Amino acid sequence: MKEIIIFTDSTCDLSKDLIEKYKIKVLPLHVTFDNGGQYLDGVDIFCEDVYKKQEELNTLPKTGAINVSEFMKAFEEEYNKGNDIFYIGIGSGLSSSFNNAVIASKEFEDQSRFAIVDGQNLSTGTGLLVIKACKFRDEGMSLKDIKENVEKLVPLVSTKFCIDRLDYLYKGGRCSGMTMIFAHALKIHPIAKIINNKLVVYKKPRGKYVNAVNEQIEEFKKDLPNMDTSCVFITHSGRIDDFDKYIYDELVKYIPKENIHITEAGCTVCSHCGPKTIGILYILNS
Repeated sequence: MKEIIIFTDSTCDLSKDLIEKYKIKVLPLHVTFDNGGQYLDGVDIFCEDVYKKQEELNTLPKTGAINVSEFMKAFEEEYNKGNDIFYIGIGSGLSSSFNNAVIASKEFEDQSRFAIVDGQNLSTGTGLLVIKACKFRDEGMSLKDIKENVEKLVPLVSTKFCIDRLDYLYKGGRCSGMTMIFAHALKIHPIAKIINNKLVVYKKPRGKYVNAVNEQIEEFKKDLPNMDTSCVFITHSGRIDDFDKYIYDELVKYIPKENIHITEAGCTVCSHCGPKTIGILYILNS
């Protein structure tokens, strides 16, 4: 019997339980260390491995997109079974994976069986859209309707992360040495947000790290009247000093505990933002 198969990539940062529950196909990005090996994100390398290798080699890894041939191989398996294919992964402004998925899909004769969506997001910001696609599928929507409904949700996703230190951004060439020194001197723990398909620093709370975390919690509370509370993620990059539990204990005061999911980020967030990065991610209603 024909099915709609939901594909995403390893940057979705969904838990194994959610991936299995919704029967999601996850394709891994690449993680490469100079003189330190090549790996598949979430398959043979995880966040803690990244940190240990960084400390051992004193270098950050490069994260690489899923290539066209990898997409073609994954799509072909389901296409040959007669299934339709829906893909949404890391945003096109953050990786070439989306464009590679589009190129791969064009190699198949029946284009009506493909829906490729630019989620314009990362981490569980993408994960939220993946879960919505799965729910639409399970409600009996057609491939076309799933695509249209998910695309309407893309600009409504709120993705924010507190970043403890700027070392990883600096080493990865994503901020200047002066910016890093300035931030450390003033004890700034920036909050990064996805805006227009890019991850940008949009707030710079000073003082203790908990101040930046509390800033996120306050924004969550302000957004509550206009929030889809059916699924909210607390996603972190490890070495988090129990801030995941701290946030959970606050959020559970406002929404049912079964709607809150704590997940650990994959190597993309870890490589670019470093340890002790944590975010609250959800979809707004309008």
